[in-house]
Amino acid sequence: MASIFFEEREGRPREQRRTEHNRRLSEMVRAGYENASRVQQIFKSRSLTPSDVATLEDLERLPVISREQVAEYERQAPPFGGFARKDLTFERIFTSPGPIYEPHLTESSLWTAGYHAAGFTEGDVVLNTFSYHLVAAGLTFHEGLRACGATVVPSGTSNTEIQVQLLKDLGVTGFVGTPSFLKAIIAKAEEKGLDIAKDFYLRKASFVAEPLEPSLRTIFEERYGIDTYQMYGATEVGDIAFECAEKKGWHIVEDAVVEIVDPDTGRSMKEGTLGEVVVTRLNNIFFLFRFGTGDLSSIIEEQCPCGRTSLRLSGIHGRCGDAVKIRGLFIAPSQLNNIKKHFKNIKYQLVIDRKSFKDYLTVALEGPTIDDMIVKSFTDRFATECTVRIDEISIVSPGSIADSAPLIVDRRSWD
Repeated sequence: MASIFFEEREGRPREQRRTEHNRRLSEMVRAGYENASRVQQIFKSRSLTPSDVATLEDLERLPVISREQVAEYERQAPPFGGFARKDLTFERIFTSPGPIYEPHLTESSLWTAGYHAAGFTEGDVVLNTFSYHLVAAGLTFHEGLRACGATVVPSGTSNTEIQVQLLKDLGVTGFVGTPSFLKAIIAKAEEKGLDIAKDFYLRKASFVAEPLEPSLRTIFEERYGIDTYQMYGATEVGDIAFECAEKKGWHIVEDAVVEIVDPDTGRSMKEGTLGEVVVTRLNNIFFLFRFGTGDLSSIIEEQCPCGRTSLRLSGIHGRCGDAVKIRGLFIAPSQLNNIKKHFKNIKYQLVIDRKSFKDYLTVALEGPTIDDMIVKSFTDRFATECTVRIDEISIVSPGSIADSAPLIVDRRSWD
């Protein structure tokens, strides 16, 4: 099946794209070296000059920078860790857990290519269920949809009752959010005796921040007639890749340079080999080279039948670091260590499962005296540090959590 739309840039010869990427990378390196103190520090620590990183192959000379390292750099040199120009006034500044502060990349494609690929266009009324508060998701997705001509309903994280009302009253044709939230909205509609396929106009959905399980995709498409698409990105670097109508891998966006590397060495892996997704976003605002997402994927070089000539990711196949993503948000070791400082006499362990196609987080607590006050205090501190809701607290007997036990047990399966 051919894609509904793709920009002229997306269909150009790969060599032309590579030449442009080399040129833009060289310009970004020189601008970063001259205007961003952290970039200059990294280059000097490796005895590099800007001319040493002039092509995509030269990127391997630079270190992979993890999300944890970005947070640490920003603590050392707030607010942007020395990665941003000092002579600019930013349109917006977003934040994510850590905390990490990110200037809005105004020259990015703002997810437009992914929404075009999913068929969003003029005449569509789209429910955008991502938060518009502090984080980048709501506003950037909103602008990407508007660039496609769609009308956006900024419903954000309103409860499912309100979302169902909006779907019904506004004739909503599209959904943007997580698959688990769409499933919850459908469940609420059915609870009210409504039939999604017959009583609503919802016919397409684009998901990000959470995996779309194959079994749930089948339910959406075959039971409810909702055509589903996946997109992939990170707040530090913006949009990275998206599905087209062929649904045979995720196209890498035009402004992103994506490497698949060995997590231990930072060296590139050959085509088809699983490795860490490392991204350099080509821009002249935020000079973050080789951002390590911690996600595992591989490259598909075969050209897609849709007509786009970009390389594709084979999907996301898990995490390669200690950080985990729960309901679209990362939980990092540094955050858990901060919690430990406040509960020195308590052992705890996170257990992540999937229940009804949603992430389910249980925290086991072990200690000499754990009462309701301690449970509430722990829950509040966890929410403050990690911004992730605990679904269940389990108080376990002494000795249940061994000293050598992992802090996080991830029992999720994406089959």
